[in-house]
Amino acid sequence: MNKEKYSLGFILIAVGFIACLLTSNIISVKMISAWGWIMPAGTIIFPVSYIFGDVLTEVYGYKKTRLVIWLGFAANVLMVTAIAIAQVIPAAFFWDGQESWNRILGFAPRLLAASFVAYIFGEFANSFVLSKMKILTNGRWLWTRTTGSTLVGQGIDSLIFVSIAFVGTMPSNLLVSAIITQWIVKSAYEIVATPLTYVIVGYLKRQEGLEIYDRGISYNPFGVSSN
Repeated sequence: MNKEKYSLGFILIAVGFIACLLTSNIISVKMISAWGWIMPAGTIIFPVSYIFGDVLTEVYGYKKTRLVIWLGFAANVLMVTAIAIAQVIPAAFFWDGQESWNRILGFAPRLLAASFVAYIFGEFANSFVLSKMKILTNGRWLWTRTTGSTLVGQGIDSLIFVSIAFVGTMPSNLLVSAIITQWIVKSAYEIVATPLTYVIVGYLKRQEGLEIYDRGISYNPFGVSSN
């Protein structure tokens, strides 16, 4: 029986992708102020997952990226479930940190729903756009694909997350401002990281001997096979 083999490069990029996702969800409970812009602390690391996602799609194709996106989703569900169980189990009699635990790790259901929905739509949009642009450009101008796909993916992610998480809790003008601020800051990561993305993509393509174009594939996001 033929078994799918995954290279060390693919595994490392996939692990980095998932690690960024989990880390961002944990630290997003804190709101930070950077140069007067208010945003969740997860903004520090979450955009890096899009850089990993771009590398995955560019080097390994949409189908393998789709698998990693769902693995990330499953890992996130597992983490949240474990935290929820730990939260409700009675604390040891000498431990007095339950209130702090609830405040930091007691994710509000609304925020979790916003995160999950935004992640799925944003990541798949990012991968789809990059995959299609690679075909349209015949593999040229990588920077247009990474930037274009990130603008779309991060735009969708920011719109969905902020809308679900905060609509009705703040004035509409602040809601729109928060969406735009997150979109700009997250997308800026990709632009700044473009030279590094070129280096990583070039190295992996040489090591793997790959140049994948997703012609004739199914973009159904619910397929989990990498074949």
